[in-house]
Amino acid sequence: QLQLVESGGGLVQPGGSLRLSCAASGFTLDHYVIGWFRQAPGKEREGVSCISSSGASTNYAVSVKGRFTISRDNTKNTVYLQMNSLKSEDTAVYYCVAAPLGPHSPFWTSLDGHDFPSWGQGTQVTVSS
Repeated sequence: QLQLVESGGGLVQPGGSLRLSCAASGFTLDHYVIGWFRQAPGKEREGVSCISSSGASTNYAVSVKGRFTISRDNTKNTVYLQMNSLKSEDTAVYYCVAAPLGPHSPFWTSLDGHDFPSWGQGTQVTVSS
């Protein structure tokens, strides 16, 4: 059974950093596109970042570009989201998502939640002084 487990969330001051991890079980990441989404209270779900199955392509929301970095280690079956220069507006529950490569190019990425059938339970990130 495909399972995604997020970790690394917590409370951090503005300007600080956190690294989120997404550990996959029940499948190997090699043929999956992995993304991160977030949802803050009262706001719509937002695609944050995505990395292609090959790892060669990445995609970022404008709001996080230059501050967040997504990476993957297929040997550890884990994807990471390094978040730097955090702002209060980054406060949200962060979800790891996965989509099988299927017919897509190994360079395919997406920030549309409808493209991802598998979701983790989420990890809370709170940016506050």
